[in-house]
Amino acid sequence: MAIFDVLLGTTNVTFFYVILIWVLFDSLRLTKLDNLLHFKHKPTLFASITVLFSAIISILNVVFVFYDYTNSGIIGFNSVSLALTWVFATLVSFYSMKKTLGECKRFPFVLILWWVFATIVNIISLSLKLVKNSDFSVFLLEENIVDSVSLPMLLLLCLNALPNVCVKEQSEIEQSLLHKEYEPSSTLVEEDQEEALTKASIWSKLTFRWLNPIFKMGRVQKLEYVNVPSVPQSETASSASSMLEESIRKQKLEGGSLTKAIIHSIWKSLALNAILAGVNTIAAYTGPLLISSFVNFLLSNDNNSSIQYGLILAFIFFLSKTVESLSQRQWYFGAQRIGIRVRAALMALVYSKSLMIKCGSGPTHGKIINLINVDVERIGDFCWYIHGVWLLPFQIILALVILYINLGCIPSIAALGVTILVMVCNTPLANMQEGLHSKIMEAKDSRIKMTSETMKNIRILKLHSWESTFLHKLLQLRDTERKWLQKYLFTCSAIATLFWTSPTLVSVCTFGACILVKTELTAATVLSALATFRILQEPIYNLPELISMITQTKVSVDRIYEFIKEEDQNQFLNRIALEASTIAIEIKPGEYAWEANDYPSPKKPTIHITEKLIIKKGQKVAVCGQVGSGKSSLFCSMLGEIPLISGAATKVYGTRSYVPQSPWIQSGTIRENILFGKQMNKEFYENVVDGCALHQDINIWSDGDLTLVEERGINLSGGQKQRIQLARAVYNDSDIYFLDDPFSAVDAHTGSHLFKECLMKLLYDKTVVYATHQLEFLEAADLILVMKDGKVIESGRYRDLMACPYSELVQQMAAHEETVNQISCQEDDSVCCGPCQKNPNEIAEENIQDIIMDWKRTREEEAMTGRVKWSVYSTFVTSAYKGALVPVILLCQILFQVMQMGSNYWISWATEEKGRVNNGILIGIFALLSGGSSIFILGRTVLMAMVAVETAQRLFHGMIKSVFRAPVSFFDTTPSSRILSRASNDQSTIDTDIPYRLAGLVFALIQLLSIIVLMSQAAWQVILLFFVVLAISIWYQAYYITTARELARMVGIRKAPILHHFSESIAGAVTIRCFNQEKIFLTKVMALIDDYSRVAFHNYATMEWLSVRINFLFNLVFYFVLIILVSLPRDAINPSLAGLVATYGLNLNVLQAWVIWNLCNVENKMISVERVLQFSSIPSEAPLVIQDCRPEQEWPREGKIEFHNLHIQYDPAAPMVLKGVTCIFPGKKKIGVVGRTGSGKSTLVQALFRVVEPLEGLIIIDGVHISKIGLQDLRSKLGIIPQDPTLFLGTVRTNLDPLEQHTDQELWEVLSKCHLAEIVQKDARLLDAPVAENGENWSVGQRQLVCLARVLLKKRRILVLDEATASIDTATDSLIQRTIREETSGCTVLTVAHRIPTVIDNDLVLVLNEGTIVEYDQPTQLLQDSSSSFSKLVSEFLRRSSQSNCQKKIRE
Repeated sequence: MAIFDVLLGTTNVTFFYVILIWVLFDSLRLTKLDNLLHFKHKPTLFASITVLFSAIISILNVVFVFYDYTNSGIIGFNSVSLALTWVFATLVSFYSMKKTLGECKRFPFVLILWWVFATIVNIISLSLKLVKNSDFSVFLLEENIVDSVSLPMLLLLCLNALPNVCVKEQSEIEQSLLHKEYEPSSTLVEEDQEEALTKASIWSKLTFRWLNPIFKMGRVQKLEYVNVPSVPQSETASSASSMLEESIRKQKLEGGSLTKAIIHSIWKSLALNAILAGVNTIAAYTGPLLISSFVNFLLSNDNNSSIQYGLILAFIFFLSKTVESLSQRQWYFGAQRIGIRVRAALMALVYSKSLMIKCGSGPTHGKIINLINVDVERIGDFCWYIHGVWLLPFQIILALVILYINLGCIPSIAALGVTILVMVCNTPLANMQEGLHSKIMEAKDSRIKMTSETMKNIRILKLHSWESTFLHKLLQLRDTERKWLQKYLFTCSAIATLFWTSPTLVSVCTFGACILVKTELTAATVLSALATFRILQEPIYNLPELISMITQTKVSVDRIYEFIKEEDQNQFLNRIALEASTIAIEIKPGEYAWEANDYPSPKKPTIHITEKLIIKKGQKVAVCGQVGSGKSSLFCSMLGEIPLISGAATKVYGTRSYVPQSPWIQSGTIRENILFGKQMNKEFYENVVDGCALHQDINIWSDGDLTLVEERGINLSGGQKQRIQLARAVYNDSDIYFLDDPFSAVDAHTGSHLFKECLMKLLYDKTVVYATHQLEFLEAADLILVMKDGKVIESGRYRDLMACPYSELVQQMAAHEETVNQISCQEDDSVCCGPCQKNPNEIAEENIQDIIMDWKRTREEEAMTGRVKWSVYSTFVTSAYKGALVPVILLCQILFQVMQMGSNYWISWATEEKGRVNNGILIGIFALLSGGSSIFILGRTVLMAMVAVETAQRLFHGMIKSVFRAPVSFFDTTPSSRILSRASNDQSTIDTDIPYRLAGLVFALIQLLSIIVLMSQAAWQVILLFFVVLAISIWYQAYYITTARELARMVGIRKAPILHHFSESIAGAVTIRCFNQEKIFLTKVMALIDDYSRVAFHNYATMEWLSVRINFLFNLVFYFVLIILVSLPRDAINPSLAGLVATYGLNLNVLQAWVIWNLCNVENKMISVERVLQFSSIPSEAPLVIQDCRPEQEWPREGKIEFHNLHIQYDPAAPMVLKGVTCIFPGKKKIGVVGRTGSGKSTLVQALFRVVEPLEGLIIIDGVHISKIGLQDLRSKLGIIPQDPTLFLGTVRTNLDPLEQHTDQELWEVLSKCHLAEIVQKDARLLDAPVAENGENWSVGQRQLVCLARVLLKKRRILVLDEATASIDTATDSLIQRTIREETSGCTVLTVAHRIPTVIDNDLVLVLNEGTIVEYDQPTQLLQDSSSSFSKLVSEFLRRSSQSNCQKKIRE
């Protein structure tokens, strides 16, 4: 009979788990449905009766279990399992009726199978009893009454096996009503949620029920950002920053600090948080205090001892654990809310101050970004630790009080002494850890800085074939970081070992002291002490971390305070125009310098004004001078952007607009860039667009002026960016315009159009100061300022300055006319003097992206959806040593847990009865077991460190190598911020976080299972209860993760726009200040901060929602365990074991919450691994080297280039860019390539470098088919000077010769040829003179000369010049062209240029139009045909270039 009972019980449990598995799978399936209300069936009355009968049977079985226990004192396995399965089946049947009947037409098959099985067992059982007794009265016996009553109901339940008995068809009217009811639900949820927290009841806030709507939304559909409610008003950036600013103002008046200001602004929330922390601590120590009473109750031999006392103790335990859980959840969530508020306030504060800092006088862009990324985050994180300052001593005092009550004075003092000793031992380790962490951050900063620069300039690196060298340097920086990371993680291993062994060490010393002073050790006092030691473990561990956090936070607060304490440095004088004054700008004598204390002595002034200059309203003022003469710096001095070191500041009377030489374009649409915060005036807008020659571009773009601009305007050409920012300035309708070389990046016709239509027509009544290298634009100016070496050496009208034969302007004009003569000598009268026909395709300059704008869009970062795939986990786990160390680590953890539990059981068992073992053996075996557990924990932590380092390294190498081998098109469509976020934030998470979180989850599971096994030894019924609670927990986790996963992804995505906006705003701070747009940009960044706070707030809240429920469930398990232990007869339980169960049970809720929280958090963190692996499988370019097809060492010898039927297409969805181009570039010749917008000039160059592979056709260089050789073999033999000059952070030497292949003498020679030697010699450091990030301490023209020197140094047979001298004055350009001619006499030179002088003396000119060859001949031959495209280009240039003088010389 017993065997039959066990067999039936096992079958019942099996059904329980089969039904449970069905529920879990069905709930996950339903999360993927978009709409649960669109089913065509609804439940019948029979379905409701089915659920009712199932509920009645469940109640009967539960009542019978309690009745049987009351009578016999024994609970049968079959009875309990049957009751539990029926209860669960009833709940599932109700769930099915509500959720799945409409779809499936019947109850789940597993339920029907259970009902049939229960019916068969019931019939067989009653039949056997009837046969045995041969009397129908057997049905009325007490033990058979439940079966008898249940039988008719069971038979009815079996009818559910028939089809369509549970559902009926819905009418079309009902269906349409359901549709209408459901449609607005998402909107209603969103509206109701906006004030969900503020209107929630106390109970709702305690249990986080106010989050239920967002979970429901996340369950029925993928959670989108619009579904996330707004952040509460107190956490918004505007509210938080205004409170902080007000607090800072008060503190300034009282002489306080930023720390006091922050605390003052959040003191109410901090006080409430402190109360919750105190309540949590007191509740946590209630358990250890009561353990001794509970164990003494269990040890009492009187079976009739008051069971009520035991039940009261159990209830107090349950109540204290519940209070602990609720207060902890509210404490943690409150800390997170305070952190969100502090972060938002500080971000807004730093941003507003960063807009006020002058260029060159404040922190670097990188430092400001670090303030946001590191310092603000650290201060926000400190809100978690702030109460530790007073909680730490409070916890130690409470622990000592409990020890004093249980063990007396001397053992308590011993415990305190050992605790202090452990803390002291931990402190140097923590200091070492902090030092190593600083080293890691320094190494990471260096790596990220280089990664950032490399990703921004990856196109240049690939064209020069330098990517392998830069990758090697980057990997060396990573190796340095790895070295510090390895030391850091091994230090963490030592700290973790100390953490896990500290309770053991303290307990050995404390119990040893008890033995020495002959204090009696009982099971009650020992277990109470062990529970206390386990709680004391936390403050011991937290002290060094707390000290470290205080130190780091103080440094961060000081750094931010140092930044924000500076007063507004840009209170520009006379911003509003004076009505009575005719003066626009008043330049007074003074000296300006970018860096007042530069190396090696006070810097020579950048700008030196010796005489007072007056610029009147409405005047057009031209500024000219050679490269590096100080034109841009003069503009900055007038704008107040360059520090004044002596004399009087320049006064500007009126509103201003500024067009910088290096275009600043913000992300957004073209229209947003032009309007720049202004209201749309359609007529004026059209006039501005027309005046700035943007109509043709807007017509080409598929979205017109609503086309999105990508990061840094990478989908626009230099000329387009220049014209857009010119349109922005003109539309601003200011009094005074500062235009810094606006014509350099456009072709001759476009430049002429801009000057006439924009400068002279749209701005005819405005004051305009413009710098230019195009000297043909000087004659129209009212005043000309000639710059040299930072001084205005000449000023006056054009005629007056030209009248002096020895003036600087005359010399520059002479060089310009010499250039024009080179053209006019080849040009006949008819070409020059004839009418110039305007071709509508000739309005804008070359921009290859125009053609493919419809397929290359700025897109939201692609986020994976659904669960993180198992392949991501397996890749991560097996990355290091193929996963060989993972089983060893798990074995170490299991043995540690076994030995620790064994040591605790040993001492509780040994002290259960006085004299059971002598004191020596007692403490000896306890110390031996404890020491063994410490050895295993040490092995585990060390192996974990090894695995973590190796895994991180392998993942980093896989990603960075994949990125470096990616084609250029990948970088065109992928903003560098996405790559950097993976290389920084995600890699940091992988380095130090994910391995320990994943391992922590597994270790916590091992601990949890060991506690459950321990509990089952005392009371086997716990197993059933545990599985029920575990099943509910897993369901909660599955319910939670669908919403939490999407929120975690949103957090990662929403942080990037803030950093992007910061970087973008800092780069354009001068423009923003000039246009008085600070408030608009501050409002925008506050909105972005609120977007981030919104998802972060709800991400934190959802974690607490889950934790509250899981904690409560396991508190309930603990409560039932205690009730079972209290209720069982004394001779049926082992008191030592029961006491140990109660001791370990105190941590059950925390441990289970840790398991579930880690389970969810691991998946959220694994998104970082997922993102890194996403960039580890990018389709790569062709191989760098193909061993079987390597060209000769001396290739190419002649430099002959052949194009055969070349077809180029950027994407299958994009139009063809080059259409059957066939031509031959002879070796050692100069070929000019010209054409208009979309003609394919740049595409031809890219095809030559295999940046884009041909769809059809081939390119042959000296008989070698370039598509069959490696990219490194090809690109290393070609030279290119790109349109955008690129310099790297470093020195002049490293910029000229990154591969370190040339001597100093060779470097100086090439600098002299490029007219840079004098500039470099001005700095005492010569070739080691620093070059700032992006070459910002060099003018744009100087940067182009450095790029030229870099290419001439390589001495390539084939050289490509892509607008190589666009930002250089005409005189310097003439010298440079002469240098190029001399240095490349035996080379093939391809020149892509808008300047006619650059290509006029070439041997051949290729004219492209819409991807086909229009003309290809010698320039002299093309010029003889007045209708040729090339003739029209030359005519436009000559007509623009001082026509009277040119025509006079031509006629002569």
